[in-house]
Amino acid sequence: MRAFMSLTKALADPNRVRLLLALRGGELCACQITELFGLAPSTMSKHLSILYQAGLVDSRKNGRWVHYSLPGKHAPAAVRKAIEWVGDALAGNEQVVADVRRLKELLKLNPSDLCRRQCQK
Repeated sequence: MRAFMSLTKALADPNRVRLLLALRGGELCACQITELFGLAPSTMSKHLSILYQAGLVDSRKNGRWVHYSLPGKHAPAAVRKAIEWVGDALAGNEQVVADVRRLKELLKLNPSDLCRRQCQK
């Protein structure tokens, strides 16, 4: 029951759902995610923590960088099904389409530059 409640809590916020959908394209650095959503780093950190605790995202640290991705085949079936359901349910959603467009532009930028810019805010 606890895992199910953690999963539903994680999916109960539009920013976390959008974040899951953004990760469908592959791994993103925390700075890229923060830039995409335009939220404070502490707010994004909290969202990412909730997603991580629910098993909806994986993370890896590389030096001072933290990268997030969707879990692979090792994830529990409920997690894989939830991610698939979110993608299917929101296919073509206006906000999701806008996020994909914005993410394509952000991926052209150097992640180091994004992080430096965010640290100066």
